[in-house]
Amino acid sequence: MEEDPQGTTVPDPQPAQHLATIGHEGRFWDVYVEFQDEDGAAFSARARLRFDAADTNEGEPVVRTAMILIEPSYEEVMRKARSFPDHQLIALLRSSLPDA
Repeated sequence: MEEDPQGTTVPDPQPAQHLATIGHEGRFWDVYVEFQDEDGAAFSARARLRFDAADTNEGEPVVRTAMILIEPSYEEVMRKARSFPDHQLIALLRSSLPDA
């Protein structure tokens, strides 16, 4: 288990699909689409983006968005995620980073 910036415990990272690698403020970030297990709900797929810094320091929190991708299927979530240009991914990263 990990803790998010607010100190609450979050589950270990879910299986995720690599989406992109972006640069922000001198660091490289791998972007992953992380799916939420819907306990067999076949009518929708929900996912968020997870950002992993290439030079992550020990104890540095995992950076994630809220569940922002909600589509009828896994394939449509991935299609939507792949449609984000790099500048949108960077904006989502910036909005998810803890305040300095």
